[in-house]
Amino acid sequence: MKEITFEQIKSCEEINMYIEKGDSVLGVMGFTEHSRAHGMKVAITAGIILKQLGYSEHTIKIAKITGYMHDIGNCVNRNDHAHSGAILTFQILKSLEMNPEDIATIVAAIGNHDEKTGTAVDAVSAAVILADKTDVRRNRVRNQVKSSFDIHDRVNYAAVSSKLNINLENKTIHLEIKLDDKMCSVMDYFEIFLQRMLMCKRAAEILDLKFKLTANGSKVC
Repeated sequence: MKEITFEQIKSCEEINMYIEKGDSVLGVMGFTEHSRAHGMKVAITAGIILKQLGYSEHTIKIAKITGYMHDIGNCVNRNDHAHSGAILTFQILKSLEMNPEDIATIVAAIGNHDEKTGTAVDAVSAAVILADKTDVRRNRVRNQVKSSFDIHDRVNYAAVSSKLNINLENKTIHLEIKLDDKMCSVMDYFEIFLQRMLMCKRAAEILDLKFKLTANGSKVC
């Protein structure tokens, strides 16, 4: 078995091709950006979460690899992309001769990252879910014609800024979002992302934390 690094994964031509194809497919369908930039943001944020909580460098590396590859299944189809992505990831990492235990952890996290069918099952999956579901920002919206925005476009575009902070003393992980209330209300946000926020709550519990959400200074949960 080989020790595979995060740098090897993010520079792998095959992996990057599948991620970019998936992003292209979603672009045709009008979904928000799911490119390598999103993968990198999720990877970095997941790594930061686990580092702040004192996890090992190896676990942090596995979380970063998972975060980078988590949306690779979109190159197959948006529907059930978590499961197809897990299978695709298994084949790639097996061909790279990665340790089977690490492959199993990564595949389980990718297969469980979608709120429709999954849930946090361990520290790696929990960190990736929190990093993924809190990546809400207006530059992920592809549609530039505001008059044609649907509710998902409006909510994502309305997110002027977002910060995810961990308070070790209070054992909380806190998402603070600033919304342009001319684009959408806090209630609009909560309506669209309720399932995701509940998933974040479960993920935080796996990490022995409480999930908190504040939008425009108002406590949502």
